Amino acid sequence: MSVKLGPAGVPLSCKGRTIVEGMDDIISLGLETMEVQTVRMVAPQHFEQYWQAGVLANKTDFEMNIHGPYYSELLGNRVERGRSLAKIEATLQAARTINARHITLHTGHYGEFGRGHAANEQVANVFSGIVDRIHSIWHDDEDEFPVFPWIKDGTPSKIGVETSGRQELWGSLEEVLEVVNHVEGTVPVLNIAHIHARGHGQMRTSEDYGELFDMVRETIGTKEFYCHFSGVEHRTGNAMHYTQIKKSDLNFEPLAEFIVEDGGWLDITLISDSPLLEHDAMYMMQNIEKSRHKQLERKAREDRRRALALQTGKSEEELRSKESELAQARTETPAAEKEDAPAPKEPAKTEAVATPKPTKATAKAEDNEIIEFEEDDDDLF
Repeated sequence: MSVKLGPAGVPLSCKGRTIVEGMDDIISLGLETMEVQTVRMVAPQHFEQYWQAGVLANKTDFEMNIHGPYYSELLGNRVERGRSLAKIEATLQAARTINARHITLHTGHYGEFGRGHAANEQVANVFSGIVDRIHSIWHDDEDEFPVFPWIKDGTPSKIGVETSGRQELWGSLEEVLEVVNHVEGTVPVLNIAHIHARGHGQMRTSEDYGELFDMVRETIGTKEFYCHFSGVEHRTGNAMHYTQIKKSDLNFEPLAEFIVEDGGWLDITLISDSPLLEHDAMYMMQNIEKSRHKQLERKAREDRRRALALQTGKSEEELRSKESELAQARTETPAAEKEDAPAPKEPAKTEAVATPKPTKATAKAEDNEIIEFEEDDDDLF
């Protein structure tokens, strides 16, 4: 099992805002990947950061990924599709420079196609062209002496088709898997928040994640997964906006449990889309470690029970039931002790002691003291 975690963009805690400084902070946090954001535009001055990031990633085996433009209209008319592909072209050039393993792309609205086979076929044709383009960029015959070694010896980036979080956008899980299954060089990008929102909050247990990953593996036959995760606010099957994980009904604990218990075959990259970026990436890492500790503790108990069964001749089921009885007895004992505890004794009554009747002198002195106290009290306010 291989699990890599990182944020979608430069960490919030990074004092500098460059990609390289962000990579340094991510590595110092114990994370292993990041997703560079080119969601709006790629300006020429950004490429200085990109090649520096590519060199650092190549030296440290740091996994780089990149996200393409948010607003694509690959199912639009010719002008809209051409405009979207021009933006994607800049992302492909940046991906080559930073040696990105995955390029995440959106498809956009259904447009005039609507749902169905025609829309899926059009999306497959467009993504087939994008795959051909990234291969031609990567293996440019005119570039005889490439500056970057990963361009000469490496493999082109995988084109990721992301699941969408709204009903009017192309990109249900079934649609994405159908296209990826027909276009070589593409991979599904499983945005768990989008799948959860589009399914009206369906990702709740570790079994739900087991069904999801099994479905993907059976459909396209892969053990490598690229996923986005964050909290999400959703209504009527539509994602409204991302939230931090702890403030959402999409919990990470079930996914962590699945990864540890049944995900030994997974090679998974998890990108934090949360507004808290690296903080929620660390939160996910802590939950995975917590699930691993629980698994080790359970295995230790099972091994101890098995050894005790061999020594005593009892079955493991008998020992397990005995352990549960003892655990239940320990929880019930404190309550029983409280009920059986003797009532506190009442303090012994003491005989009244006659006090001498105050004289006039002492009474006068007491009056003076009371008057003085009232004067001091007035001074306080």
